[in-house]
Amino acid sequence: MAKKLSLILTFFISSLLLSAQSDVSFYGYLKNLAMYYKPVEPVAVSETKTLDYLMLNQLHNRLNFRYFATEKLTFALEARNRIYMGQMIREFPDYEEMIDTDNGFLDLGTVLISADSWFFHTMLDRAWLDYTSGKWQVRLGRQRINWGTNLVWNPNDVFNTFSYFDFDYEERPGTDGIRVQYYTSVTSSAELVYKIGRNSNESAIAGMYRFSKFNYDVQFLSGWVGKDYVLGGGWAGNIKGAGFRGEATWFKPRDKDDETNFETFVASVSGDYTFANSLYLHFGTLFNSYGTTGDAGGRSFFTPNISAKMLSMGRYQLFSQVSYPLTPLFYVNLSAMLNPCDGSSFIGPDFSYSLADNWEIMLNGQFFFGRSGTEYGEYGQAIYARVKWAF
Repeated sequence: MAKKLSLILTFFISSLLLSAQSDVSFYGYLKNLAMYYKPVEPVAVSETKTLDYLMLNQLHNRLNFRYFATEKLTFALEARNRIYMGQMIREFPDYEEMIDTDNGFLDLGTVLISADSWFFHTMLDRAWLDYTSGKWQVRLGRQRINWGTNLVWNPNDVFNTFSYFDFDYEERPGTDGIRVQYYTSVTSSAELVYKIGRNSNESAIAGMYRFSKFNYDVQFLSGWVGKDYVLGGGWAGNIKGAGFRGEATWFKPRDKDDETNFETFVASVSGDYTFANSLYLHFGTLFNSYGTTGDAGGRSFFTPNISAKMLSMGRYQLFSQVSYPLTPLFYVNLSAMLNPCDGSSFIGPDFSYSLADNWEIMLNGQFFFGRSGTEYGEYGQAIYARVKWAF
């Protein structure tokens, strides 16, 4: 606890010192997210007490700093400061432990204050030093390594996979490691990433080569990530104005005698199009060779440690989305997912309104349907309301 606290305090002290200099950028946001959740079945919180619904409120502040030390050297620190409060904290004390989970090599998060029905958690999810010279770029520290091309499922995003359902974390997770990039031309580059781990099963080293051909951005990757060798590739382009993206990764266990690990091939393809009247359509599909064609329940999509190897428990997934700005300030969106094998589904309506240049309100729903034991059948229904101020 003392070690983690000292790291957090170092961040804030450094930020205050740097903010007085002209070669520093500082920005962030403050938002409040309220959740109402109704499970499929009442939740037992004791031998005599059950709850038909749960409520949670989260006050979230983000601080982003950039220090441009020289033309070649940049230093970044970014922190998430969140206060969780409400019924869910009071009834489920283990929720605090789940939030205070850092999957990086360094544990850069800590609970500063805790009480019966609320707690204050802070975490550094970005802390890196970047050196750029000519065609070379080297970045060391906790950083976002985004190798995906699709908008929902990313089999190529082997370092820091994200969940589509975690809509409130726009920045997405980061990785502790070093990234070396060499820009072979204006439209092509090669990069090598080493993820720091406590052992070989938590470490990773992989490379990627990107280039453009026939108006398409193409990429290939290979290496080992955790317990697996990986080999994959992807593309992003368009067909007559419609976006066309795809990516696939093959995961092969490094230890063939490890019965807890498995070989799989994961692929996703998507297309999207924006009409002249600003109507937006998006469709996608996911294939996981290890996924089941039967009932695919048994895992939570809200775990903080999701993997590109298991983006779905089912073998197939379908996605669709339609969105439209009713006015320049009022935006409506409807997304849906379907597991065609077990018939379970997800529907997510989303309404957002811009109050001003830096103020926004949002109403979001996450509604899961299906029989017990299916992929989406045991999650229930949730409604979120959010107010956000960016600065």
